[in-house]
Amino acid sequence: MLPRLAADAVLLLHLLFILFAVLGAALAFRWPRVAWVHLPAAVWAAAIELAGAICPLTYLENDLRLRAGQQGYAGGFVEHYLLPLIYPAGLTPTVQYVLAGAVVVVNLVLYAWLLWRRRG
Repeated sequence: MLPRLAADAVLLLHLLFILFAVLGAALAFRWPRVAWVHLPAAVWAAAIELAGAICPLTYLENDLRLRAGQQGYAGGFVEHYLLPLIYPAGLTPTVQYVLAGAVVVVNLVLYAWLLWRRRG
């Protein structure tokens, strides 16, 4: 039971990390120091997608699921949980580049807006 709960906790942590990597710049509007944590997270998320790599949290979750007697899954978090909702056909390198680009573009826009507001 404990490994299953731990796997579910890692899954939730993974989802929160992805949301933070994509939208964390919005938190910097309220708390500017968040940028010091958010920027490395966004760079990591974009790098993982661009490299076609699998996040270490996916390996941890799969290991915990196997210890709980559940079946792990192939691929990464995005491929397993998010892409079926957004892109039912599956993950391709092109989709990974688009996802990485979305992380970069969303954050560039938010940080540019934040800097513009602070200077104005």
